[in-house]
Amino acid sequence: MYRVADRMYFAPSIVATRLLPRQTSVLRSHGYGPTAAGALRAYRRRNAQRDRKGRYAEKSSEKPLCFAVAAGLSRVSMSTNRRRLSSLPRSAENDNLGSTVTPAVATSSDGPTTGVYETIRSTDSLPVDFTSVNSLGVDGISPEIGAEVWIRARVATIRVKGKSTFVVLRQNSLHTVQACKFKEKEDGGESAAAVARFFKSISLESIVDVCGVLAEANVSSCTQNNVELQIRRVFCVSHAAQQLPFLLADAQRSEEEILASQGSKRPFVRVLPDLRLDSRWLDLRVPAHNAILRIQSAVCRSFRESLSQRGFVEIHSPKLISGESEGGAEVFRVDYFGSKASLAQSPQLYKQMAMSADLPGAFEVGPVFRAENSNTARHLCEFTGLDFEMPIRWHYEEVIKVIHETLSTIFHRLEEEQQEELTIIRKMYPSEAPRFLEEPCVLHWEEAMELLSSNGAHREDIMEDLSTGEEKMLGNLVREKYGTDLFFLDQYPSAVRPFYTMPSHDRPEFSNSYDVIFCGQEIGSGAQRCHDPQLLEARCAELGVPTGPLESYIESFRHGVPPHGGVGLGLERIVQLYLGLDNIRKASMFARDPTRLTP
Repeated sequence: MYRVADRMYFAPSIVATRLLPRQTSVLRSHGYGPTAAGALRAYRRRNAQRDRKGRYAEKSSEKPLCFAVAAGLSRVSMSTNRRRLSSLPRSAENDNLGSTVTPAVATSSDGPTTGVYETIRSTDSLPVDFTSVNSLGVDGISPEIGAEVWIRARVATIRVKGKSTFVVLRQNSLHTVQACKFKEKEDGGESAAAVARFFKSISLESIVDVCGVLAEANVSSCTQNNVELQIRRVFCVSHAAQQLPFLLADAQRSEEEILASQGSKRPFVRVLPDLRLDSRWLDLRVPAHNAILRIQSAVCRSFRESLSQRGFVEIHSPKLISGESEGGAEVFRVDYFGSKASLAQSPQLYKQMAMSADLPGAFEVGPVFRAENSNTARHLCEFTGLDFEMPIRWHYEEVIKVIHETLSTIFHRLEEEQQEELTIIRKMYPSEAPRFLEEPCVLHWEEAMELLSSNGAHREDIMEDLSTGEEKMLGNLVREKYGTDLFFLDQYPSAVRPFYTMPSHDRPEFSNSYDVIFCGQEIGSGAQRCHDPQLLEARCAELGVPTGPLESYIESFRHGVPPHGGVGLGLERIVQLYLGLDNIRKASMFARDPTRLTP
């Protein structure tokens, strides 16, 4: 255990350096196992001396409790004060959660006050109507005050004082309600004592069923702040481990809160990124992180709806391919029954073949694999691509307009329909809604180079691709000049674009391609494609791309294909930048980078 101010952290390997005897016994009484208790006892035997009453006494020169430990730790609030120690959750093995009962018995009219369900194995389908926490106290949908309701939720916080119990229950990560139990004259306080014992014994993050009466209240610390639940019965559905990798109370604080506490007597704990990712399912219970996944879902839904309304067809292209989808070495190679294959870098070739199949427009939401050894805050080895391809009449500006309108629709809907989630996220990760214009803001390559140069960014070769720093600088300059966080940088040099990019007619050293820049970073790229097979083969020869693995792709163009263009966007990067997150891993459910393949 490691002590910072009055907080201690538990690790598998513990070395005690200071100990008070009563703290040892209290720790054991709260269910901490042989590793912790054994280390403490060993230290006590080595360093303590018996006094005349037969108790252990510390040398007067020694200081209060302090433990040194390895990092990566589960925390419990602790003090040298026994009163605070007594509020810790205790082991279910040593305390009474109530009898083990079937759900049918527990929910019957004469069921017990507390208990533990037998493992639910679909043996019964009970006529119990559970109420959603987010409906409680809401006009028009909430049960009436005085009504009896059942809710199933996680135990977020517990406070027991005598026979009075206060619990915060959390449901679906975002919504909380207070439940309480007081001594009643009718039973002489027996039910209140049972509920108090139950919650003293149960661990945080356990799932419980609570039956209670809805009452008016003023509880500012909960999302349902105008009601509370007066407990009648409570049962454990699923018991969480006593020692969690970290506590939700620590994990949901903003960086500003943590920094502000550092000069205090009780500085807040910073839960490190790797510890969060190692137990990502727990980290996703943090309201802001759970809300990020909901924002990600909303982006995908709006992307699909916007393009479907235009008549586009959703496709599902192969992810196991022969050769490389876009050429190059940054692919994951796999054995395919003795043949060489790789994971697709994008659906690029297949969505172009969908144009040869006469689809009016094609889009896909699917995984993309990039074997880039980039350990940065903006790269992943597997991410979700938002891709579309469409026929064009005359000019690739038609595609840029559709991209802009699609992204604008997504951003408008987020602010209109996801305000609850955005408020929760922006409380932990402060940011403002990005700005964008009604019409696309298109910046030509040479104009962008002049803008950078006039502001001190002198590039030796203006035909080289932009660095991350130059992208951010350009984003700031465009925001100042045009008042938008979303713009298109087009007419990219041909040498830095893939083989299927259409060269510019008048200046073939440039191309009919563009990057989509959002909040100072690229979120995707697109272009008019080479739909002429002879021009495509010439382009492959120029860049040294072998055409053998591309035979089917090129053949589809020989059978006639309309001029077309499209874009590939990165879902996680859109979410990261829209929410102002410092790391793309926070926008990914289970991140895959060069060092992480689990969980």
